[in-house]
Amino acid sequence: MSLLEIGCCGAYCGTCRALADGVCRGCRMGYDTGERDIEKARCRIKVCCIKRLGAEHTCADCPDCLTCDTLQGMYARKGYKYRKYRQSLEFIRRHGCDRFIKAADKWKGAYGRLP
Repeated sequence: MSLLEIGCCGAYCGTCRALADGVCRGCRMGYDTGERDIEKARCRIKVCCIKRLGAEHTCADCPDCLTCDTLQGMYARKGYKYRKYRQSLEFIRRHGCDRFIKAADKWKGAYGRLP
C-alpha cells in the first residue's frame, strides 16, 4: 500500500475492488503527476485537500481539519463508514501515515480495526 491509497477523508482505497479492477483511479492517484485535473474533480473534500496541501497529503495534515465544515459535514452523515473514516483520519493525525498503512494493510475493506 502507498500513501496515495489513503483517501483525503481517511478512507482506505487499498482494498477497493473497483480500484483493483481499474474502474476507479482512487481519491488521489494521478493528481501528483498531472495525469488528472483537480479542477474536474467532484469531491469537495478532495478538491480542497489537494489544492491546499497537494496530492501527497490527507486532510489529517491540514491545520483546519478539526473545524473544516466540508469534512465535518461528511462525518456527520448517517452511516458506520463515516465514523470509521473519521477514526482513521484522527489516527493518522496522532500517529502518522506509516503506522496507519501498517494497520490498514490487514483490512478487508475501506475501514477496519486500528490499534
